[in-house]
Order: sequence, then C-alpha cells, then structure tokens
Amino acid sequence: MDLLSKDKITEFQNIIWNYYKENPRVFPWRKTTNPYEILVSEIMLQQTQTERVVPKYEEWLHFFPTMEALSQASLSDVLTHWSGLGYNRRGRFLQQACTQIVLEFQGIVPSDPEVLDSLPGIGPYTARAVTTFSFNQKEVFIETNIRSVFIFFFYMNGGTLSSENLPLITDKELLNLIKQTLPEDNFRHWYYALMDYGATLKKVVKNPNRKSAHYTKQSKFEGSLRQARGAIIRQLTGNNVEKSLLDIATTEQIEYQRIEKAAESLIAEQLITKQGNLYVINN
Repeated sequence: MDLLSKDKITEFQNIIWNYYKENPRVFPWRKTTNPYEILVSEIMLQQTQTERVVPKYEEWLHFFPTMEALSQASLSDVLTHWSGLGYNRRGRFLQQACTQIVLEFQGIVPSDPEVLDSLPGIGPYTARAVTTFSFNQKEVFIETNIRSVFIFFFYMNGGTLSSENLPLITDKELLNLIKQTLPEDNFRHWYYALMDYGATLKKVVKNPNRKSAHYTKQSKFEGSLRQARGAIIRQLTGNNVEKSLLDIATTEQIEYQRIEKAAESLIAEQLITKQGNLYVINN
C-alpha cells in the first residue's frame, strides 16, 4: 500500500482517539507503568481472554509482588498460581525471564526491546508492548485487535467493502501502516485505543482477521492435548505431590493414551519429571 496522505492519517487518528475517549476499557495493568507488572500482564494475555486474566493477574501479584519473589519461587508454586490460564510453559518462561533480569540486569527491566526479545517466552510483540506500556516508547507492533483495526479501515475501507474478495494481508504490510499512523506522542494510550477499538470491532462485524495471512483458528480444547497437559499439571501442583498417569487419567476422566502423550511433552519441556512410576513437578 502507498504512503497515506496526511488527511487520511488525521482522519483515522481522530476516529480512534474519539472512540477511546468515550469507551476506554479499564484493566488493572493499565493503571501501572511498573515494567514487571506490565510484563506479567503481557505474558498472561498471550492466547488468553482479558476477562480470564484479570483475577489471575491480581492473584499473581499478591503472591509474587516482585521479580525477586518470582525468581525465588518453586516451579510448583508458579504453576499453581498460573492454573486456569493454560499454556503452562508461559508461567515457567515468565519466571525464567524474571530470574535472568534479576541476575543480569540487577532486577531492572531493559528498555531495549531487542534485549527483551532475547529472554525466554518474550517475542517481538511482547518486547515492544512492554517497552511502550512501561516507558511510553515509540514502538511498532501488532496483535490481534490491532490487526483487525487496520484491515477494517485500510483494506475494507471502514466496512464499505466486503472482505470476501480481499487477498490475504501480511503483517509486514500492516506494520507499515501502523508506523505511518503513529501519533507524535502518547504512544501508550494510542495502542490502548487501537486495542479497544479492535475488541469492539470484532463484536459487530465479521472478524477482519480472517483475511490475515497469519490467521489461524484455535483448535477445540475439549479432547485436545492441551486439555490433558493442563489436567496433569493441575493434579501435580501442591506440596510434594506425586501421582501415576493412571491415577491422573482416572481422576480427570481422560483416556490414558492422551494423558501419556501429554506427559511426554511436559517432560520434554522440563515441566514435570518421572520418578519410577510416579510423576512430579520438576522443581
């Protein structure tokens, strides 16, 4: 797509800012600029709905108020308080990233997104989101709600064009538009505004993200390996809990073969370990 005109950029910015002024979403992580607290929220929000994250975020900060507290916790405690968010390796990655920050950066979260990107579980989006929301830095990044906004406005012409005949759109194209439309300041709230507009947009129009070249529909949870992995972690968290896979399969009412396959993947990720015929969290 060609360079946008100044009038087009101004029009777009006004629409987004005006919507945000009247309809800002309120989340606890938007009330802080503490980099650790922002990092916690961003890792939790990966592949998890905001409504589910809010109570877990507040619980997490109660038990692990600082990076130092998290770095010193047992993996069992980490997974216990991560329970309910899914993708348990994210909890371990968060602990590993914070431990590395404590050891290598004296507990100070780096403001360089390239440095953050090198830490466990922190990709390009999370690194730039953390630096924007913590330090109000001018960064260019994309996530699902932002993607919807730019496809809707710049490829569907604000909803006047159907998405059916659109070619698949790459994030590289969208990042170019995101960069062009950044305001001169207040980057933190600009990205909040984009996310809020996108969250509402997907409720009122057919999901524009379906035209993204990177769009994938999440598989069903029921009957999945994710479900079995979560069941194993749930059964093993606590103080010195050890169980056989048969006990876990019976208690959770999940077929043994799926529990066994899930256990193999959790061992490979070093989340659990086998001791004889029993399994435990890998503390």
